[in-house]
Amino acid sequence: MFAPLSQTLLSSTPAQIEGLPVGGLIGILAVLAFLWWLIGSSFVLYIQSVASNATVGLFSIIFMRIRRVSPQVIVTARITAKKAGIDITSDKLEAHYMAGGHVMRVIEAIIAAHKAGINLSFDRACAIDLAGRDVLDAVQTSVNPKVIDVPMAEKGQQTTIDGVAGNGIQLKVKARVTVRTNIDRLVGGATENTIVARVGQGIVSTIGAAKNHMSVLENPKSISKTVLDSGLDAGTAFDILSIDIADIIVGENIGARLDIDKAEAATKIAQSEAEQRRAMAVALEQEMRAKVEENRAKVILAEAEVPLALADAFRGGRLGVMDYYNMKNVQADTAMRESVADPKGK
Repeated sequence: MFAPLSQTLLSSTPAQIEGLPVGGLIGILAVLAFLWWLIGSSFVLYIQSVASNATVGLFSIIFMRIRRVSPQVIVTARITAKKAGIDITSDKLEAHYMAGGHVMRVIEAIIAAHKAGINLSFDRACAIDLAGRDVLDAVQTSVNPKVIDVPMAEKGQQTTIDGVAGNGIQLKVKARVTVRTNIDRLVGGATENTIVARVGQGIVSTIGAAKNHMSVLENPKSISKTVLDSGLDAGTAFDILSIDIADIIVGENIGARLDIDKAEAATKIAQSEAEQRRAMAVALEQEMRAKVEENRAKVILAEAEVPLALADAFRGGRLGVMDYYNMKNVQADTAMRESVADPKGK
């Protein structure tokens, strides 16, 4: 393809070349550049694959460019896998690339799993990668377990797991959880945050079940043993290997503070009830005073009617002058007897 065209150009005289239209010359050069990009670089990759005993067809490499697939990535991934003793066809690699996966990351993960004796197939590695998980990190964590701090040291969050023992003493706990990735549960399994939440819940429950804080301080392993036996890694992408208590700090006396708050609340309730009774007593006293004043007014009105009744009795002849003086004498005699009986005038 290239030989006739190049021989034609080389055998052409300057006059003949000058006679060609400028647009035609540019078109010929563009075609030559395109053919070199399409076939020349593909041929180099083909030679590399053949030399590495991981052959990828020349036309397959050419069509990869047409399908907008990077042949460099596919050929490199196939050569890398083949050198590690894993034979993966270029079609599978290309399919994963077109699905938006990280081809080299998957190949590196499969090689690492193969060297570590972990059974990880290409299809499963692709599924893990397409699920958004870092498959290489998962394999590395499966080989080398990692430690998770509980709680996680994130800005703005609490730095300890707080629980209250049966005697009301608060304990602040820091724990470290050693986990290993479970490849079979990686797709659809819960993340590290679930592990942290479950371990924190287990620590709080274990402290709350203790009768007093001293039993927890004397035997911190009781926390890790109880939490570890609860099967907290069920449904997660990890296997919990161990739970170690890093630190236990004695906090405040929550029980005493609750008792104080309860006593203060009871005091305020009693004060409120006493104030209510005092207000009712004051209201009743004011009511009695009003009634006394009302009765006094009635007495005054009744006393005002006495002279009118006397006058009417005089006019009607029912009361004589002597009768009136006798009544006055009786009143004076009564007043004298009362004064004699009470000399101090009380």
